[in-house]
Amino acid sequence: MADKSNQPLFNDFPPVTTEEWMAKITADLKGADFDRKLVWKTNEGFKVRPFYREEDLKGLEYLDTLPGEYPYVRGTKTDNQWLVRQDIVVQDVKTAHAKALDILKKGVDAIGFIISDEALISKENISELLRDIDPGSVELNFSTTHGNQKLLGILKELFTEKKVDLKTVKGSLNFDPLGSLTVTGKACVSVDELYNHASGLVKDGIEMPLFQTISVNAKHFGNAGSSIVQELAFGLSLANEYMAQLTNKGVSVDDAAQSIRFNFGIGSNYFMEIAKLRAGRMLWAKIVDAYNPTSKEVTKMHTHCETSEWNKTIYDPYVNMLRTQTEAMSATIGGTNSLTVLPFDKVFRTPNDFSERIARNQQLLLKEEAYFGKIVDPSAGSYYIENLTDSIAHEAWKLFIEVENKGGYFEALKTGFIQAQVKEISEKRQNDIARRKEVLVGTNQYPNKQETVASEINEAQVFSKQPEGTEIEPIHLYRGAEEFEALRLATEKAAKRPRVFMLTYGNLAMRLARSQFSGNFFGCAGYEIIDNLGFETIEAGVEAAKKAEADIVVLCSSDDEYAEAAPATFKALNGEAILVVAGAPACADDLKAQGIEHFINIRSNVLETLQKFNKMLNIQ
Repeated sequence: MADKSNQPLFNDFPPVTTEEWMAKITADLKGADFDRKLVWKTNEGFKVRPFYREEDLKGLEYLDTLPGEYPYVRGTKTDNQWLVRQDIVVQDVKTAHAKALDILKKGVDAIGFIISDEALISKENISELLRDIDPGSVELNFSTTHGNQKLLGILKELFTEKKVDLKTVKGSLNFDPLGSLTVTGKACVSVDELYNHASGLVKDGIEMPLFQTISVNAKHFGNAGSSIVQELAFGLSLANEYMAQLTNKGVSVDDAAQSIRFNFGIGSNYFMEIAKLRAGRMLWAKIVDAYNPTSKEVTKMHTHCETSEWNKTIYDPYVNMLRTQTEAMSATIGGTNSLTVLPFDKVFRTPNDFSERIARNQQLLLKEEAYFGKIVDPSAGSYYIENLTDSIAHEAWKLFIEVENKGGYFEALKTGFIQAQVKEISEKRQNDIARRKEVLVGTNQYPNKQETVASEINEAQVFSKQPEGTEIEPIHLYRGAEEFEALRLATEKAAKRPRVFMLTYGNLAMRLARSQFSGNFFGCAGYEIIDNLGFETIEAGVEAAKKAEADIVVLCSSDDEYAEAAPATFKALNGEAILVVAGAPACADDLKAQGIEHFINIRSNVLETLQKFNKMLNIQ
């Protein structure tokens, strides 16, 4: 037998053309439409095919670039290390300082101090806050409603006194007046004054080139239910507005570009989020390059990522850990500079030591055990991700240009264009959640039916409210699960928990499948589910339902059997419980003519249906 050990493996496998693949797929579809069955129509405005091949990479201009090379699709670094960041709310300076020292021993190398009370911004307090923290090895980030210029001056003074080289200080100020206007709908001073303040911050921060004084909180759009393309496009437009205004006010192009940090939210659309960061770096590099900087180096995008709040839930909250884990993977594979993994319980209470530790460790596992920091741009060459990157970049650029043609970000915001765009996608996603086309496990699908949370949560924190006294319409920050959660909380607080009885009858496979579907359906409202293996007769099932004091009886059988079984059940119940038929039988119109009103199936709007049942059961 001939020795084949030195022969290339692929010589034994003849190449297969795209036409051959399509012929095979078409045959397997047995006449079904390829586009309808297998092509994914995304919220981002483009379609995703079920497979990609090497030929689909033709024409992508950046494929031959290396990590760290313009236009930085493959990253702004030559490694994939990122900073592990945790934020601390500063209410008491000494307590916050002690916490900062503690978490620095546990793997954190970037800290965010959130200071809501401007009175805390004094040299004495900031000195205490940073005591024993080396600004050369820890990234220092600050978020405050007012007092950014004062804070920056104090930081420079303290670092100078400690003989710290200002060129080595890494960090940021979360000064984003346009982003704040976008979510609050109002500003305390005129927009021109805000731009003057921004230019003043940038000029004061020139001595610290690694410290960004202007933030672009693109995460707001994702947390308002936008598409990934919208988050990227509007974030770029907002940043471009800052670039234009800063340079108009005498800031050099290089200094303006280096002063801007992008804060992105990372959602659960795993590959899309990776591609978003790659596309974002390329587009920002092109935008800054159009201002004619002195070098390509300043066209690098500085990115901080934070796991999304939009898809987090108060029911089955440990699922939030799974969500944040995949989000952290997207952010780090996508090449972020730093990352905050929000604790799984942040949306409904003040995170505790356990949830904060888990959030830190999720990043540390990726970095230290999965070695995500060792390989730069691991998605490079993936036909799928490269095409997603190109598609997102193309669509985001189209939307960016549309905003620019309207006069830029601020003008588009004033006229309501940006809000309308976000609202359109947000409402579609809400409808998809209501119909379970977009799944939130534990909330609108596969609920833990025994779980109760009313006594453990702060409802004022859980449910979003639109700001009042606005000058322009703000985008609405909210979570996708809120309406389902409000529905279920109302059930928890009701005087009586409704009981849903599964009257399983007839065809074994159909009755079991439909009882499982129905239990899952009504479980989303927090109702008590009473399942059954099956009844020999309708009369026996109805008798058991009455004995169980059921409020709702769901008839679970096959379509063929409903023509006789449903009227018999309806008559036997005699109005003592609400009858629901599981499915969409061909005889539905005949059953409705006999007074049977309620049907649930996979095409039902789950949220609206359950809201209707709550109303029927007098649950407010």
